[in-house]
Amino acid sequence: MVKKFYITTAIDYVNARPHIGHAFEKVIADALARWKRQKNVKTWFLTGTDENAQKNAQVAKEKGIPVKKFVDANSKIFIELCEKLNISNDDFIRTTEERHTRTAKEIFKKVYEKGEIYKGAYEGWYCVGCEEFKTEKNLVNGSCPEHHTKPEWISEEAYFFKLSKYKNKLVEFVKNYIVPESKRNEILSRLKNEELRDLCVSRKNLDWGIDSPIDKKYKIYVWFDALINYISGANGNWPADVHIVGKGINWFHSVIWPAILISAGYKLPKTLLVHGYLNLKGQKISKSLGNVIDPLELIEKYGVDSVRYSLFRCSVFEDSDYSEEILIERNNNELANKLGNLVSRVSGLIEKNGVVKTQNSLIKKLNEKKINGLMERFEFDKALNEIFSFVDVCNQYVQDKKPWETNDKKILFELKESILKIADLLWPFIPSSSEKIKECFSKPKIIKSEILFRKIEVEEKVIKEEKIEGVMTNVSFSEWEKLDLRVAKILKAEDIEGADKLYRLSLDVGKEIGKRTICAGIKPYYSKDELKNKKIIVFANLEPRKIKGIESQGMLLAASTSNHGKVILLTVEKDIETGSKVG
Repeated sequence: MVKKFYITTAIDYVNARPHIGHAFEKVIADALARWKRQKNVKTWFLTGTDENAQKNAQVAKEKGIPVKKFVDANSKIFIELCEKLNISNDDFIRTTEERHTRTAKEIFKKVYEKGEIYKGAYEGWYCVGCEEFKTEKNLVNGSCPEHHTKPEWISEEAYFFKLSKYKNKLVEFVKNYIVPESKRNEILSRLKNEELRDLCVSRKNLDWGIDSPIDKKYKIYVWFDALINYISGANGNWPADVHIVGKGINWFHSVIWPAILISAGYKLPKTLLVHGYLNLKGQKISKSLGNVIDPLELIEKYGVDSVRYSLFRCSVFEDSDYSEEILIERNNNELANKLGNLVSRVSGLIEKNGVVKTQNSLIKKLNEKKINGLMERFEFDKALNEIFSFVDVCNQYVQDKKPWETNDKKILFELKESILKIADLLWPFIPSSSEKIKECFSKPKIIKSEILFRKIEVEEKVIKEEKIEGVMTNVSFSEWEKLDLRVAKILKAEDIEGADKLYRLSLDVGKEIGKRTICAGIKPYYSKDELKNKKIIVFANLEPRKIKGIESQGMLLAASTSNHGKVILLTVEKDIETGSKVG
């Protein structure tokens, strides 16, 4: 029996251009799909767009564009995102397609004929952004907590699905369905402690959407319709092995979707992977909040693999801060300095000296079993940590063995084979660069590699604090030679009364130096949450200075981009011990 693996992402609303959160979900699914294919598992990977939503019709009307024309144009941008992100999806489903419309109507009618859709009346709050009816309990100060807008009051006749009938079955199903545990417990808590009400599955007086097959005066409720895309695009691969969705739509996928499937007589999906949000300075990135980062612009500017890699360094399960500055830091410190440098040095040395086959003792330091386990558990950021730990081992091996002096062809063979294994492990994450590495090191005659990752230029300098309250603005070379640079961990960042640009930072500078307080003018560039637990570099032996009545006991190192005037903290790897000397 051939193993198969069916993976889906959520389908995206097309009321606006895609943002970085859409890219994050797609690369997570892509890494999993590519990794399964590497294991010779027959894989079907589906993504797509949700085009029947009321919010799509609403924006089209505001723009004075026919809805069909509007969704056609915007769907093309999401298809372009998949192409430019190098997403390996096998199909792209659009919910305006005939294959989906037909399937949605069939399943709706099947549930109705089973006696589990009935006519009633609905009165309550409806959030267009969520496409969901809300109770007072769901609202915060009368507004949707997800979109910060007040829902509209709707009162109409409607059709309802007997969702309440499935409460006990859902409790049992969810126990083995949702990853991670924290998201599973959220749903279990709601199911056990709240009333599970029947679901309104129709909308009246709408011009856009799929006609109800049982009553032409109604459209099928968009969430009933949208979830069915996983079957209409399955290509015979149902049930899904993994649905990947953001935490904001956990309920729809863990409660409403399984109930519909049970009612309609379908097998249930195996796993729901619920990922966290990407935040910009502590706030969720979303179209509705207007703080979007355009992934297509980032790809154009920095290249696809730098964008992909920077996203994979975010936690899958928890919310993560993300910004252009974070992308630059990850590109320069990890891709360019570590991986790119290793590939360039070793390929150049092999071009000069060649290789001689030998037993590879170096590769034994790679824990591939651990990496596979992390991939199985969707801990992609931790898998990358393991891979890049081995990149560090290889770089250190070059330094220790000095093949540029010894011309040792056996050492170069070990490095070549190890780099090929690194490229193989990195292929699910940065496929284009991995393929270039493989091509370079698989040739009979190896020549020096092209530069894989160009460092994004930043003008390195001490943050000058713009001469705020006596902060030192220049460091002479003679002073520089005397400076004691140390790794410090930020324990806490606090506002300083009357200072728009300053934070008070509480630092741990290791056992030798202990705790320190410094004032830093980085408030315009980082939120307090972003700073917590970062490991930075500080001048540890400067004379303390009074700033806004606070004794500042050192300075931090940072860089500013020459093209954007943005400031980026110079950080170090998490496993480097606090108090370590730099230099």
